[in-house]
Amino acid sequence: MSPSATIEVLKQRSVLINKIRQFFAERNVLEVDTQLISHASVTDPHVMGIPALYKEIGASQEKRVYLQTSPEYAMKRLLACGIGSIYQICKAFRQGEVGKNHNPEFTMLEWYRIGFDHHALMDEMDLLLQTILNVKPAERCSYAQLFQRFLQINPHTATLLEFQQCAEQNNLKFSLEKTDKNFWLDLLLTHCIEPHIGKEKPVFIYDFPMTQAALAKIRFEEDPPVASRFEVYFKGIELANGFHELQNAKEQRKRFEKDLLQRSQMGIDPVPIDENFLAALSQGLPDCAGVALGVDRLMMLTLNKNTISEVISFSFERA
Repeated sequence: MSPSATIEVLKQRSVLINKIRQFFAERNVLEVDTQLISHASVTDPHVMGIPALYKEIGASQEKRVYLQTSPEYAMKRLLACGIGSIYQICKAFRQGEVGKNHNPEFTMLEWYRIGFDHHALMDEMDLLLQTILNVKPAERCSYAQLFQRFLQINPHTATLLEFQQCAEQNNLKFSLEKTDKNFWLDLLLTHCIEPHIGKEKPVFIYDFPMTQAALAKIRFEEDPPVASRFEVYFKGIELANGFHELQNAKEQRKRFEKDLLQRSQMGIDPVPIDENFLAALSQGLPDCAGVALGVDRLMMLTLNKNTISEVISFSFERA
């Protein structure tokens, strides 16, 4: 079967990826290449890895391994060994994601900058987007500012009842049986805020609620505490997710264990915690910020295409 993207688009894609490599070469950021198969996987209950079966020659049993959802853990192991600022363009894999903006196998750009916080990394990413997309400098808004602007509600302090009332005022009807604060935050962000931002130029949303810290540092000195995390949106597409990276192995283990408990409550199969990654954190991750960007989505925006299948060689249906 023929490719899902035209030959001309694939040629343009190659040019754009070379531009990305040139961008990092000019900044002396080293390109690395890490493994795509691991004995562990991401614990986040909202990110599903794709398992694979491996069997050694002569062995009686197969082992379950995992195709990586991103190169993050492996890259941080390199950072802990002193490699310096690095980037990677690679394939990543996620379960159950097929559609206009999703393909189970996709291309990711991920990079880490030693000595950066999330604001310094936003500066650099803004320059990359201007270079690739030929757009104006991005708008920046804190998570709280956006909720106040569009919904007149404080996302850090609102009660579940206030979230429900806000949803109902915007024609979203859910009962208070939804007791997870993050459910309401995600619902309101995706349905009531995202459609209105990043239309003319990219927008950075930063300083997320501490309940959505993932692998980011939490600034407990602020009132209320916030996660040093950002996301990037442009023309209705979520492009990237970045962190001022957590360095504390004990805290990271607690977050992984909380994820696994939530998976159990949701009826989702558990996955092994990446002990190699936690060992690297214990060894000492340098102060750094990192971000993962969907290359295929970037190509969609750059080449003015409506679906991810139009910018990759063979979509999932044709694989």
